[in-house]
Amino acid sequence: MIQNYNEIRKEGFAALSEKLGVANTVIFLRQLTSGNGNYTQERYSMLAENSIDDIALRIKKRKEE
Repeated sequence: MIQNYNEIRKEGFAALSEKLGVANTVIFLRQLTSGNGNYTQERYSMLAENSIDDIALRIKKRKEE
């Protein structure tokens, strides 16, 4: 039987709360937020500032420390 979104959400919350408890259900649900910004665009701009050689050098220095 196909349920509507509200019924699915209600049963999902009940199942999570039963298995995880209320506090842990809240912690779990906080991890599912969509956040904000454009991760892909930000990632490309961060990576554009560093060459592969720069990154490799930083890794090498960090391992030596």
